[in-house]
Amino acid sequence: MFNVVQKTIDMGDGRSIIIETGKLARQADGSVVIKMGNTWLIAAVTAAKHAKENVDFMPLSVEYKEKFASAGRIPGSFTKREARPSDSEILIARLVDRALRPLFPADYHAETFVTINLIAADRDIQPDALAGLAASAALCISDIPFHGPISEVRVGRINGKLKINPNFSDNTNMDIDIMVAASYENILMIEGEMSEVSEAEMLEAINFAHAEIKKHCKVQMELMEALGVKKREYSHETNDADLKKACWDFCHDKLYQIAKSASPKKERSDAFQNVKDEFIASLPEEVRAAKKPMIDRYFHDVEKEAVRNMMLNERIRLDGRKMDQIRPITCDVDYLPSVHGSALFTRGETQSLTTVTLGSKMDEKIIDEALIQGHDKFLLHYNFPPFATNDAKMSRGLSRREIGHGNLAHRALKRMLPDPKTNPYAIRVVSDIYESNGSSSMATVCAGSMALMDAGVNIKKHVSGIAMGLITDDVAGKGDFKNGKYAVLSDILGDEDHLGDMDFKVTGTIDGITACQMDIKVEGLTPELMMEALEQAKKGRLHILGKLQEAIAAPRADVKPYAPRIAKMMIPKDLIGAIIGPGGKIIQEMQRETNTTITIEEVAEGGSIDVFGDNADCVNAALARIRSIVAVPEIGTVYKGIIKSIVSYGAFVEIIPGKQGLLHISEVDWTRLNRVEDVLKEGEEVEVKLLEIEKSSGKLKLSRKVLLPKPAGDSKKPTEENNKPTN
Repeated sequence: MFNVVQKTIDMGDGRSIIIETGKLARQADGSVVIKMGNTWLIAAVTAAKHAKENVDFMPLSVEYKEKFASAGRIPGSFTKREARPSDSEILIARLVDRALRPLFPADYHAETFVTINLIAADRDIQPDALAGLAASAALCISDIPFHGPISEVRVGRINGKLKINPNFSDNTNMDIDIMVAASYENILMIEGEMSEVSEAEMLEAINFAHAEIKKHCKVQMELMEALGVKKREYSHETNDADLKKACWDFCHDKLYQIAKSASPKKERSDAFQNVKDEFIASLPEEVRAAKKPMIDRYFHDVEKEAVRNMMLNERIRLDGRKMDQIRPITCDVDYLPSVHGSALFTRGETQSLTTVTLGSKMDEKIIDEALIQGHDKFLLHYNFPPFATNDAKMSRGLSRREIGHGNLAHRALKRMLPDPKTNPYAIRVVSDIYESNGSSSMATVCAGSMALMDAGVNIKKHVSGIAMGLITDDVAGKGDFKNGKYAVLSDILGDEDHLGDMDFKVTGTIDGITACQMDIKVEGLTPELMMEALEQAKKGRLHILGKLQEAIAAPRADVKPYAPRIAKMMIPKDLIGAIIGPGGKIIQEMQRETNTTITIEEVAEGGSIDVFGDNADCVNAALARIRSIVAVPEIGTVYKGIIKSIVSYGAFVEIIPGKQGLLHISEVDWTRLNRVEDVLKEGEEVEVKLLEIEKSSGKLKLSRKVLLPKPAGDSKKPTEENNKPTN
């Protein structure tokens, strides 16, 4: 019934990956199951047989979903089923999409869908590193046109040694953690984080990944050959050679001169549009109406080529800069009143207003995914409203791009945060982009670094980021420019990203790289060119770091006056119950009376307590209450206690919460009393001294009279016999 075909990738370290097809999802255009140990992913691809009318782009959709059943779990939502994708699933889908997209034919416009599901999971194997391989293999064995194969792998460096697809258990020890996608010939996509590594170390990790990816690609080629794959024929574009030539002849030189004029973004865009309008006006009425989509496509192609030719020939940028020149930078720290920390970073026509909010343990993000559960106390959110690029449209909720850009900035900054033991706050950074003309994610990193320092968060060093671009004379997009003209661009504009061949973002401190993300539109990038881009990025990154340093050189010594206060203390495990009290009575009472939030977590060292309040007085009051509960009574110490009950032979006084001692009637006053009630009342606060703790019973013996002045003329010294209670 099944015609199952399998191929095995030997990873060379005792592990292997199996690619299997022919058993599941046989009605898809292509489907495979990727198996690594007990982790299985299925990828299924489908594509429409025809393109929709007037579509001139690649309508590719990639979805990644982790089934909770794969890990033996039931979803925690109210519906108890998988719902919208989590942030991590969206980020994995984006990684796959960015690797695949450059490899579809430029004239292929049929809707194409790639669906990847985790269907079985080993708790220690990270499935995201297999998603790109699964998608590529499914596309390769289908009849969908695709210039693959490709693969993705994760590279981790653990104790100085590089490892392909490290396990979850390796994550805490890695100082390099990057995902790399590549074809057999060239690198296509990179994303990851590092602990201040050098450019050479990063390139070594990328080349290490590429060596493994070549093995993956070779096995996919063997699978295609075994299945006798033939790709479908298609015709998604109609062309008019005369119209195309007319567009070139009319527009190219005019667009070239506009590109050379170094006009501001809006003036340049308006000038480009005027040329297009003039060209359309020059055409016969029947051509304008019948061939508008074709005119749009040809004009875009001419605009792209004119801009690229100008930059390669003149060696100047659209805004008049040199290839490695950074736009003017303005940094404003402590920009907003009332917030816990803020910074405004403006670079050219890109602007991020970033805020920092400090919270308690209750504000940490709860992570509840198929394979990962826990908390994240550092959040970074990125918002990109349409007005930032003068788009007249509604903001329709959070986009995948916003999630991706926020994640990159999060990875760039997180390794510079202080140890949680010295900074107990939950931290939320929010970047609102108010202007954008290139690399707003890197503006977020810079603004975030300053805002954290402004908030008094003791980050280790400033982090800056820069986006690098690439312009080549490789019109066909085949990566064939080694012997041709090219230009590596520092701090790219939006147009240079849109019309160029690469967007390579690099973040780091003065001592090394902390994160990177690369997308490329040609079919590859050579190691030599990548190293050139990295070295040029380093110069730009250091220049920007200097500007941040001028604005704020170090974290503020304390948080803002209106920022909440948080204190941390440890207690023995056996005293956690005493703090909480029966049914939470004691801790709830403390929170209510001191206006604080108190959280307790059991850790290896004991009970970790966080006390969070609006001001230091609230926090100190709560700490005093906690210390009194966990305090061990000491002989000779004077306590202010509450009289809990009175009996015939004395009073029981609570000197610390939950601990009472006997104040014998003979120890109430120097004068002899018949009734304790003559001097003391229940509920009254009384100052007493702890005289003795019985070794056998632990009973506490208290005295009030030793703290009172001795009556005049009474020369009698209290003896041990006098102090003995009669009962």
